[in-house]
Amino acid sequence: MSMFRVFDTIGSAMSAQTLRLNTTASNMANVDSVSSSIDQTYRARHPVFAAVFDQSRLDDATVGVEVKGIVESQAPLRQVYNPDHPMADDNGNIFMPNVNVVEEMANMMSASRSYQSSIEVANVAKQLAMRVLTMGQ
Repeated sequence: MSMFRVFDTIGSAMSAQTLRLNTTASNMANVDSVSSSIDQTYRARHPVFAAVFDQSRLDDATVGVEVKGIVESQAPLRQVYNPDHPMADDNGNIFMPNVNVVEEMANMMSASRSYQSSIEVANVAKQLAMRVLTMGQ
């Protein structure tokens, strides 16, 4: 594998974890949003990743990360009886997202650590490339 292909792989990993952090932030931002109907209620979103094999050259097969899509959680929405709320439906219910704050915090920490690990790999690869350049001195 070419030394510089490492940076392509690291870039795809960092891009994927950035998307994961963004969807987690969106979920956390909407945790307390309220709706008067099930159809308009925010649903937690999660990215789906897959490994991508680049075998354009047999001696240089690399693996990256591809975002297959973002799916909405199928967990049930929270229905709260609150007839005094301005967005309550005819039965006095309001609907809240199916965002699990503990799960989102775990996702945030995991994505952050994965991103940091990718940065460390990039730093090591950069140091190796610099050492190769100074070998002839």
